[in-house]
Amino acid sequence: MNADGPVTVLAHGLGGSADLPIPFTYALIGAAWALTFTFAVVALAWRKPRFDPDKPGRELPRWVTAAVDAPVTRWAVGIIGLLLAVWVALAAFLGPQNADNPLPGIFYVLMWVGLVAVSLVLGPVWQVLSPVRTVHRLLGGKSLRSYPAALGYWPAALGLFAFVWLELASPDPGSLAAIRIWLLIYLAVTLTGALVCGARWCARADPFEVYSMVVSRLSALRRNRDGRIAIGNPFDHLPSLPVRPGILAVLAVLLGSTAFDSFSARPQWRTFIDETAGSAATATLINTAGLLVFSGVVAATFWLAARATGGVDHEQRRALPGQMAHSLIPIVVGYVFAHYLTYLIERGQQTVHLLLGMDADVNYFLSLHPSLLATLKVGFVVAGHVAGVVAAHDRALRLLPKAHQLTGQLAMMLVMVGYTFTGLYLLFGG
Repeated sequence: MNADGPVTVLAHGLGGSADLPIPFTYALIGAAWALTFTFAVVALAWRKPRFDPDKPGRELPRWVTAAVDAPVTRWAVGIIGLLLAVWVALAAFLGPQNADNPLPGIFYVLMWVGLVAVSLVLGPVWQVLSPVRTVHRLLGGKSLRSYPAALGYWPAALGLFAFVWLELASPDPGSLAAIRIWLLIYLAVTLTGALVCGARWCARADPFEVYSMVVSRLSALRRNRDGRIAIGNPFDHLPSLPVRPGILAVLAVLLGSTAFDSFSARPQWRTFIDETAGSAATATLINTAGLLVFSGVVAATFWLAARATGGVDHEQRRALPGQMAHSLIPIVVGYVFAHYLTYLIERGQQTVHLLLGMDADVNYFLSLHPSLLATLKVGFVVAGHVAGVVAAHDRALRLLPKAHQLTGQLAMMLVMVGYTFTGLYLLFGG
């Protein structure tokens, strides 16, 4: 509310191309030129790999690592996370069963978008905050068997898809009952997995922990080989992303779902759904198919681009998509902030006020300055893609034979330009 009356805020803070301070076509052309110029510069001036995950960062004082790793700190943060989960559960079941219930905001804003911001600054925080990990530790921390290596991150990819399906394809994503059921299934599956396979299940199958881990690879905070907490170049940290089965699927779901979120908000898609779907079940099936297509296109195009190089044997070619997957992380983070920035800041304020029972005004600064917001969105998208191009180029120098280091990147460059065009077009509604 402001002095002139209520402020209407779109769910995800999506604006239109009219909000841009320059014509939309110029923004698209400028973004493509930015990527092309970046690729040309690094291709000509960047002949040897510079980023190394084994390169130590600048160590913070020893007491910082000692304080963070102290059992009392770990237990305290874990218990706080568990108490917060109990508090949220009480609010979900005993709070007002209407728009004043904070559960949707906690679920879709703080747990999904807020987790990205916190992990980008502090590292993989869900590993410490996870209530499932805390309960598992309270029960003794034992396991019945080892986690199957072949599963990799596939369970996490399925969990992430289940989350975005609830938000983007289910009949009533804002339903308190639907969110409660999703969270109960998540807790049951994750806790059962932890009891059977131990903490490794949480590290590789918990969708929120894997999401936090992936984003944390772009954080300046990291640990050196000796365990000391240090600050270093995020581009050195990016290649440390573990290459396991399903990692590309995780990133494809994250990027594809954000693109589908923009696409599904377009009037043309809504009209198509209204005219085609005769029931809520049919609409859900169509939206589910759309979500699968978007995630599948991201996975397929990146997989093909990574493998489109010569001079490597069959085994190395198979490994390239996973070894290049970290270059998608800046793009994912850029799209998350471009797409959900106002959602995080403004709806996040509303959620905290509801959770704490506060009667306070929400600051709608970004929504009240659409040109600034639109510029920030374009900046996040372009910066994410430029960082992705740089990360992919450096990795190619390390992995590809010298004769194919340049030509082997052309397909990836074209794919990233395509991602940029498509992302901006969907973000600003064409």
